[in-house]
Amino acid sequence: MNNFKIGDRLKIHCYKHDGSLHRTWDEATVLDYNDEILVCGNDRTIVTENDGRSHKTKEPAILFFYKSHWFNIIAQLKKQGLYYYCNIASPYLIDDNIIKYIDYDLDLRVFPDGGFRILDKNEYRYHKKIMNYPDNLDVILKNELKELINMNINGKSLFNPQIIKKYSFIYKKIKSLK
Repeated sequence: MNNFKIGDRLKIHCYKHDGSLHRTWDEATVLDYNDEILVCGNDRTIVTENDGRSHKTKEPAILFFYKSHWFNIIAQLKKQGLYYYCNIASPYLIDDNIIKYIDYDLDLRVFPDGGFRILDKNEYRYHKKIMNYPDNLDVILKNELKELINMNINGKSLFNPQIIKKYSFIYKKIKSLK
């Protein structure tokens, strides 16, 4: 059972496989949710790294967290167009109004023209070794990355600009009421 509603502000905590806190975001406004997905928005929120450094995000973003997929998707509404930053990560959970997940290094960057690049392969190999990712986890993560790539190529799910526009409108409406 969720203890939040549309319009509520949550925080985000991203961990590594060894349980260490990797990064936090000060705000994620709930835009939609169901049994499978949590949709949030934020803009110019403070991001704090594990070493204490912090910065503000530069543009509005729509964030999609999943209960049964090993990834989350951040749609970034930049002046140059719609970009996606997809994290290979554990399914999310909510604990004390904090969205929590484990980051598994591999990322997919999708550009406005639909082109993409897989990021952080070396970081993944390094952490897989030092944190002893089990083989079955390795298979799951690589399969989820393939699924994300196929979703992008086929314009499925959240790689549809109309869906992002819809949630962007909802986010702006909620922000104007606060």
